[in-house]
Amino acid sequence: MSRVERAYIGLGANLGDAVTTLHTVLKELRGSPGVLYCEPSRFYRTAPVEATGPDYINAVAALDTSLAPLELLDLLQALETRHGRQRPYPNAPRTLDLDLLLHGDTQMDSPRLILPHPRMHERAFVLAPLHELAPDLVLRQGPVSQLLAGLSDQWVQQLD
Repeated sequence: MSRVERAYIGLGANLGDAVTTLHTVLKELRGSPGVLYCEPSRFYRTAPVEATGPDYINAVAALDTSLAPLELLDLLQALETRHGRQRPYPNAPRTLDLDLLLHGDTQMDSPRLILPHPRMHERAFVLAPLHELAPDLVLRQGPVSQLLAGLSDQWVQQLD
């Protein structure tokens, strides 16, 4: 049997009905082979970072998965495609964005995937929901709580 790892996935959308899309993709993740557990954070509204367009709805999901990192990435990209994700230019608005943030203690630097995610420590829209799910988590750059506190200039609004 494959080893089960805790992975964290960043979810975001800023086109269409973003809240409905995120709820739907969370159900799809829960029903996916190799995903044994899926716990989402609350949803957060955030301004686009290094991009234009409407505000994003963001969340993070904690997964227990038997999928290897690239298998999980394939699943996430298939879900993005199913939900109409297009990549016309870097940082374009999107119907769905799924980022593999962490996969156990895997460290990887390949053309398709870098783990841990190389910019998550710079993004309050990732750290706020990640902190909600794993308040004691420590990244290479430091504790999530301290990293988030250092990004107080980035607007993040928790939704009910």
